Amino acid sequence: MILLIAFCIFAAVAVITTLILLYNSVYLVKQAEVILIERLGSYERILGPGLHFIVPFMEKPRSVIWTHLVQHDDRKYRRFTNYIWRIDLRESVYDFPKQHVITRDNVTIEISTLLYYQIINPKAAMYEVCNLPEAIEKLTQTTLRNVIGSMDFDESLVSRDRINQKLRVILDEAIDKWGVKVNRVELQEINPPADVRHAMEKQMRAERDRRAVILEAEGKKRAAILEAEGEREADILVAEGEAGARVINAQSEAEARVKTAQAEAQAIVMLRDSLPAGLDPQSYLVAMQYIKALPQMVAGKNDKLVVVPYDASSLIGSLATIKKVFNDVQ
Repeated sequence: MILLIAFCIFAAVAVITTLILLYNSVYLVKQAEVILIERLGSYERILGPGLHFIVPFMEKPRSVIWTHLVQHDDRKYRRFTNYIWRIDLRESVYDFPKQHVITRDNVTIEISTLLYYQIINPKAAMYEVCNLPEAIEKLTQTTLRNVIGSMDFDESLVSRDRINQKLRVILDEAIDKWGVKVNRVELQEINPPADVRHAMEKQMRAERDRRAVILEAEGKKRAAILEAEGEREADILVAEGEAGARVINAQSEAEARVKTAQAEAQAIVMLRDSLPAGLDPQSYLVAMQYIKALPQMVAGKNDKLVVVPYDASSLIGSLATIKKVFNDVQ
């Protein structure tokens, strides 16, 4: 009976020891994770994804201090520090709390930053630095102070891309020996002091009012220019129309005169052909014009003075010509 009890105790101790040995010697590593193994305090190897066995008590995972920042509902950050021995190789984001920095022209602004980084060399991340997240945070804060301190306030507000690029280059170069790659740095917020913010708002309102006045003046100027150009074009069109009308009237008058002259020439030819031989058609036409003009000269009141031309013999000759024509016709 005593032997049986002793055997049971021995078996239980053996099972417990075996379980402890198995627990300390078997490790299942997930994808994108690694575990650093030390043998008797010195670096031995890195365990990648999969199932691994180590020598218990002689080999064990390397654990390091790791600080986490957690943001609560009151927008305040709380730090949690613990020990980890599984290293995540995925890209991580570090949301830094807001910090106050001073620009070159002595304006204090509040800036919050996002940092995207990835562990490339797990061995360097474990052995080259203590508490990697906190080291990255402190380095980022000091680098941000240096970068913003070399800029004026107005320049820092409009140079986010340049600040992000400078921070990324400086941090990537500084923490390269820690086995970390900085992929991206972003400034979330840049909050100036309240008095500066009010002054900026007033300046923006004044700038908007100035632009509105300028746009209104430019609109009026443009409208006046367009109106003057319209009036000038209208005057040009009217002048061109009047000139065209005068040209057309002159052409019509010239054509009328040509046709009148042609008709008179044909009348003279016809008159010459119809008159007896030896008679001058011009004398006949002059006499007819005198006869047509006499009623108009003596028409109206009797106080008119009729002036007979000095060359009355021509008139008498013309009348004689007309008489002769009528006699010949009869």
